[in-house]
Amino acid sequence: MAKSWQEKMADEKGVPKILKLEKGFPCYNAVHKMGAEAGDDVVLVNPREVQALMQQVPKGKLTTLIELCRQIAAWHNVKGCCTLTSGIFTMTAANAAEEMKAQGKPNDLPYWRTLKSNGELNPKYPGGIEGHARLLELEGFTIIRKGKRAFVQEYQRHLHTFS
Repeated sequence: MAKSWQEKMADEKGVPKILKLEKGFPCYNAVHKMGAEAGDDVVLVNPREVQALMQQVPKGKLTTLIELCRQIAAWHNVKGCCTLTSGIFTMTAANAAEEMKAQGKPNDLPYWRTLKSNGELNPKYPGGIEGHARLLELEGFTIIRKGKRAFVQEYQRHLHTFS
């Protein structure tokens, strides 16, 4: 039987894990854009770290995958964090939150305030792009559609600063 989203959030043994960045890593290009070079220490995140940051984003503010990774890298005193695993965990946290809600369990994770790196909506969130857009529009954000993709207009003006 497949694991529930909540089980997936709880089932990450061996992370966080500090690794030396190698050019062959699936997240090399994204981590390199953040300033890390081959041989630098980077972190493979724990899903609870991602969820904890997502929880901090207040109404009227947004964050991106890059902002989450910068903060997690700072926590671990490394050059970068794997955006691939972090992105997977934002999606997992979002689906776990909706799963809990459907089961009548308390959960107030504002996952919709976490965007992909360039202000793009996440099609893997519950309800897809339309569901993500609806929740953001309820908070007053303007959504711009470009083909099958969607972005928050001027998302940079609304970025949350982690402390």
